[in-house]
Amino acid sequence: MTDDGTADTLAAMGPRLRTARERRGTTLTDVSRATGISPSTLSRIETGRRKPTLEVLLRLAKAYDVSLDELAGTAPVAATGPHRTPVPRRPGDDKAVLPLTRYVGGLHAHKHVLPAVDAPPTLPHQVSHDGYAWLCVLYGRLWLALGERDLVLSAGEVAEFDTRTAHGVANAGPGGPVEYLIMFGPQGERLRPRCHHPGGTPADPPPPPVQQPESAMTK
Repeated sequence: MTDDGTADTLAAMGPRLRTARERRGTTLTDVSRATGISPSTLSRIETGRRKPTLEVLLRLAKAYDVSLDELAGTAPVAATGPHRTPVPRRPGDDKAVLPLTRYVGGLHAHKHVLPAVDAPPTLPHQVSHDGYAWLCVLYGRLWLALGERDLVLSAGEVAEFDTRTAHGVANAGPGGPVEYLIMFGPQGERLRPRCHHPGGTPADPPPPPVQQPESAMTK
């Protein structure tokens, strides 16, 4: 089931996609040729009659040269003023981020996509802040620099850590892109497993108590 906040975010992307297209002066036909998405599908997305998939959003973000944050309306507002100092871009700054939950406090989740790299990766830039994080790699190989430890996680591997520990990520390429999920919660928050089934199969229910024959109980 889709979270209401996620559905609202996806639906609100239609007008932003239209604005991004018109800003570049391109038609639906032009975008269709560049992305392989039919003009009718593009039109339904822009008018909110169809919700775009992540794959479609990634194609459109590339075609319009914008980030998924901008399309989702979650990009930070740029500082303005005569004394603004440009911030140099670092490897990984061009990652795509798709919010999966509302920003209302408590646990929230994102899907991150790091683009493919052709050269050996450089040391990830590390940051630290209050909170706790859970990370799961969906595709590719992710370099997680956690404090003084360097870990390379592959698809299906997970990590959890206190975000007060300096941390950073990068594509461990060269190769394809990296996709991973991040769940973030406030300090002291933890996931609370309700069940665990080794081997991925539900545990068999306990057998019913054996009813002794009446003749045996009366002996």
